[in-house]
Amino acid sequence: MSALSKQGHWFLSAPALILFAVFLLAPLVMTFILSFHQFDFYGGIDDSYSLKNYADVLGDSYFYEIFGRTFGIALATTFFCIVIGVPASYFLNRMRPAARSVMILVVLGPLLISVVVRTLGWAIILGNKGVINNFLMNIGLIERPIKMMYTSGGIVLALVHVMIPFMVLAVWAALQRQDPSTEAAAESLGASPLTIFWRIVLPQAVPGVLSGSLIVFSLSASAFATPAILGGRRVKVVATAVHDEFMNTLNWPLGAAIAMLLMVAILVVMVAWNRLVENRFGRAYA
Repeated sequence: MSALSKQGHWFLSAPALILFAVFLLAPLVMTFILSFHQFDFYGGIDDSYSLKNYADVLGDSYFYEIFGRTFGIALATTFFCIVIGVPASYFLNRMRPAARSVMILVVLGPLLISVVVRTLGWAIILGNKGVINNFLMNIGLIERPIKMMYTSGGIVLALVHVMIPFMVLAVWAALQRQDPSTEAAAESLGASPLTIFWRIVLPQAVPGVLSGSLIVFSLSASAFATPAILGGRRVKVVATAVHDEFMNTLNWPLGAAIAMLLMVAILVVMVAWNRLVENRFGRAYA
């Protein structure tokens, strides 16, 4: 019976495994193979294989700048999501059920709108003739528009708006597992609200912060629509560089190599982050 039961589990999971293989693994394998092909501007993609594309990327400081900018934007987005998301999750956890339901809908609201629509909204707000610059000029605080479009700061601001729900939900899930009596005990001993938050709540929320930051960082590092619209060609990130190689120069093998290097870099960060969570917090919360 046990052997049949194990075979039954495999049969039940077979449809999901087939979909996973067809729609995720197969394109990744094809992209990986494509990255070793050679490209000629007159002859197109040929059948020869080499490491030239990877050597071109790893040996060019231009790509190092793009990768550095990409991960810098992802780190800044993750930092601001933590600063905003942790207090928001704390207050969400302390709300009454009715108010909490409304607030969860508000938090999830950005996810219900297309990322392109949200980014175009930020373009209207941050443009030289946008809402912020027009307001500041009308009240006399500035004489000329502040440059917010086509900057890394503008991309980070829009990405925070896109990614904050993932951080809030991850931290809130961690806070739901804490024992409410610990806060009551600290309050009975005379601890201030700030001390309770810093010494009691925050340590118990750390696993949620780490898991949420992992999600935010990986999604921010691979984001395309927001950097493409708000950054344009002035602030190029890895995702837009891959798009340019595929759609503009038609150098698909080089674009595939850049995409594979981005995936490997993100996977390295994810594995290291998971190892940190397991080593430092896995035993405490087992």
